[in-house]
Amino acid sequence: MSSSTITRCCALLVTMIALSACSTIDSIQQVNAWEKGTLAKKEMTFENDALESKFAEHIYGSKEAATGGAGVGGGGCGCN
Repeated sequence: MSSSTITRCCALLVTMIALSACSTIDSIQQVNAWEKGTLAKKEMTFENDALESKFAEHIYGSKEAATGGAGVGGGGCGCN
C-alpha cells in the first residue's frame, strides 16, 4: 500500500473513533414526568407574551407582503 492510502485509512480510523466517542456522550437526558411541569411554565417559552408574539407576526407579515410565515403560503400578489 502507498503512503497516501495508509494516511487515508488512518484518517478514516481516527474519524470513526471520534464519532463513536461523540455518540457515547450522555449530554442529552430524557425529561422525567415530574420535570415536565417545570418546563411547561410560561417563563420557559420563547414567546412569553401572546399579544406581543401576535403583533410581531403581524409586522413580519406586513413587511414580507405575505400571509403568515409559518403556516399558509402565498405572496402578497394574490396569485396563490
